[in-house]
Amino acid sequence: MSYKITRKDGTYNYTAKGHFDCRTTRVCDAVDVNQGSVTLGLTHFLPGGGCEYGSNAKESIYYIMEGQMYLESEVGTPDEVKTTLYAGDCFHCGPGTKKSVVNNGTVSSQMLVVLVTPPEEK
Repeated sequence: MSYKITRKDGTYNYTAKGHFDCRTTRVCDAVDVNQGSVTLGLTHFLPGGGCEYGSNAKESIYYIMEGQMYLESEVGTPDEVKTTLYAGDCFHCGPGTKKSVVNNGTVSSQMLVVLVTPPEEK
């Protein structure tokens, strides 16, 4: 059993592949605890900032905390494949799902990002 407490001044910035006009901040990393599988990040997107269309090998949850983000995904109903997510909205997808997000608003957006590593990758 292990644990880690991250204080607000204990987060760190990192460069996320395919991201632009944003600040990606890591809050918790799966390697912080024994046999961990969950990573938590907070990304701040400037207007027009986002992430290019693509996929990753992790289950992903995007929760919009402030602002709005235009989502394009290969999954969902016709109304959901291309949609705008607003504060309080959430997008949850499985590993390998192609998607992109872009801040289509006029103010900065904040998105909480949860990534879950599949058991076979640990």
